[in-house]
Amino acid sequence: MVGGDAPISVQTMWKRPLSSARSLEQTLAQIHSLEEIGCEILRFSVPDLESAELLGRLTTQCTLPLVADIHFDHRLALRCLDFPVAKIRINPGNIGGEDKVEELVRKAADKGVPLRIGVNAGSLPKGLRQEKDVARAMVKAAEGEMSLLEKLNYRQMIFSLKAADVDTTVEANLLFSGSYEYPLHIGVTEAGPLVQGTVKNTLALSRLLENGVGDTIRISLSDSPENEIIAGRSILQNLGLRSFGPDLISCPTCGRTVFDVTGFLEKVQPYLRRIHKNITVAIMGCPVNGPGEAKRADLGVTGANDQVVFFKKGKIIRRESADHAIEAFKEELEKF
Repeated sequence: MVGGDAPISVQTMWKRPLSSARSLEQTLAQIHSLEEIGCEILRFSVPDLESAELLGRLTTQCTLPLVADIHFDHRLALRCLDFPVAKIRINPGNIGGEDKVEELVRKAADKGVPLRIGVNAGSLPKGLRQEKDVARAMVKAAEGEMSLLEKLNYRQMIFSLKAADVDTTVEANLLFSGSYEYPLHIGVTEAGPLVQGTVKNTLALSRLLENGVGDTIRISLSDSPENEIIAGRSILQNLGLRSFGPDLISCPTCGRTVFDVTGFLEKVQPYLRRIHKNITVAIMGCPVNGPGEAKRADLGVTGANDQVVFFKKGKIIRRESADHAIEAFKEELEKF
């Protein structure tokens, strides 16, 4: 569920053409891996009929809600609706005339499938591309499609209004949410690589979510879908809107560091992401802040030379050699 009292969901997008997948089984395994680390909705580009058929086969074999992303050719959306897709995303800037939208809406209504009206600043309808106020132009694009769908007595809609900059994205969504109650999918589109893109999305989403705006999020990055999910979950958890599992505290390291924090983190993070218990884990590198953080942490780790020490609420519970540190960490985590 998206909207209303449902939790704000985290989604991502498949990064490669479906037709390039080596096997359906391999694709399903990757989808399961995304679901395991917290993906709640997964969207696929559908640029051709082959992709529509492949997506259709996937929808029949996995439990994660799969969404078809359609541009230019409404017939691809019609074909996807022959399968149990969770949602169809269309772009009012390029989906075609009213007759095509009406055909799509009637089939979506018959199948009980929602439509996402995805408005992007970079692909507005022709009549709005010269508008100086881009945020208002985006809202107008959404309103145009909304009016048509409501005229067809269809209201199972979700909207997104995305730009590549923070201010336009925030302004467009605040304008829309101030007038309409349809659920919103929020995020900064084409935000850039991992660090810059996460910063942009954090700034925009924090401003929106703290004002009660947003029902599902995607952190659009020139990076892996895994990192999009991790970033999205972290934003929601740090805003106090969702709780997903361990709160990880780790020192940035410096010249005093006597424990390989970075190397240890690289090895244990994939495991931590699959833990859903709300605990605090501190991985520290030196005696400056380590003791203080260890007192607050449910599980603290530090070390020196070839020995690793484990703490629980500040008390030493275990010592291990560096060679056995990872397995010992997993064992202590399992006790929670």
